[in-house]
Amino acid sequence: MWQPEIETMDPERLRALQLRRLNETLAFIMERAPAQRKKLEDAGYGGAPLRSLKEIEKLPFTYKKDFHDNYPFGLFAADKRDVLRLQGTSGTTGKPTINGYTRSDMELWKDLIARIARAVGVTGEDTAQISFGYGLFTGGFGLHQGLEHIGVTVLPLSSGNTDRQLMMMEDMGVTVLVATPSYALYLSEAAREHGLGGRLKLRVGLFGGEGCTPEMRKTIEDNLGIVATNNYGLCEITGPGVSGECIERNGQHIAEDHFYAEIIDPDTERVLPLGEKGELVLTTLTRRCVPVIRYRTRDITRLMPGACPCGRTHVRMTNTLGRSDDMMIIKGVNVFPSQIESVLVGMEHIGPHYLLLLRREGLHDTLEVQVELAPSEDIESYAKLEGLTGRIREKLRSVLGLNVKVTLVAPQTIERFQGKAKRVVDLRNG
Repeated sequence: MWQPEIETMDPERLRALQLRRLNETLAFIMERAPAQRKKLEDAGYGGAPLRSLKEIEKLPFTYKKDFHDNYPFGLFAADKRDVLRLQGTSGTTGKPTINGYTRSDMELWKDLIARIARAVGVTGEDTAQISFGYGLFTGGFGLHQGLEHIGVTVLPLSSGNTDRQLMMMEDMGVTVLVATPSYALYLSEAAREHGLGGRLKLRVGLFGGEGCTPEMRKTIEDNLGIVATNNYGLCEITGPGVSGECIERNGQHIAEDHFYAEIIDPDTERVLPLGEKGELVLTTLTRRCVPVIRYRTRDITRLMPGACPCGRTHVRMTNTLGRSDDMMIIKGVNVFPSQIESVLVGMEHIGPHYLLLLRREGLHDTLEVQVELAPSEDIESYAKLEGLTGRIREKLRSVLGLNVKVTLVAPQTIERFQGKAKRVVDLRNG
């Protein structure tokens, strides 16, 4: 273990620590974060310390919209001179969700990653290949700095160029692969096709950024001969490191000394008992640049009661079971229908109606965008249709950051709705 005295803390002492840190966070927000202070005051919070953790249920939720409405720095509680790094994720309107990190936030983040790495047996003897994309996305830099923190040799390849990925994996004696599950699956299939089997030294996969089904995990493990593990995080809270599996792979341990977790009914917003499935809500307990109270993650999971054979006492969450909103995750990229709509609406030769079809091909999730031709269009030339399809596909790629299938359909083909339109059709289980 990286921090055994904390990771095996007596639950009663852990709850007392959470309450103390929660009150410190609330006091810090009231003093340093005007936008968040106003939201708390509007909800009736006057600044007095909470007497129990249950009283957090009286506090308002924080939503992704709060980050967008206060873009870029409106939720920050730290002075600009104390911010060492800015990272983020794509937004629904072209603006990213921005989070910042002070020096203490960065040190905390390193320890969080160190915990999940040590929990699956990663040590300073390992060499880790990071095949996450680098940039605003928190995954690449988050895992990078945390693995270096425990002495791991890091190979920061980023994503793409599969032949080079496999060459470096073999030549550098890589033992740990860091990637999205879908890209790890692609790499594993390519490695099998190249006959790399016994020549690779891989033994552990640290996967995140999207869900990983048991079938996908087994295929990756069979192809690469590794133990594949999942971890969880999100930009608005800190990035990867919120939770991760231990070697038992019986749920992901949440770092409860840094995050307070609740499960709510996403429709009624009622807090559910331990063990019931619902939406995960997280509160940061130690962050200083952007402390967050009761963030609605939209991820569906459940908290698992009972001790873990590994000896850690922090509560575990199941791997995420889906989302409570309309966000899709395709190849590790967050995709919102509104992003696609912003590209299509007003574009020449096409109408305003579209449909998004989610499918699973093998073990991969795919997205098809069906677009109606405008009623007035009379495009009979195959070349013109191909050209229009290509332009739409390229514009979507530039906004979404990934390639999707585009299909042009005849006018009046897509169903109309009198109420709220259903733009997403999930065919993965059909």
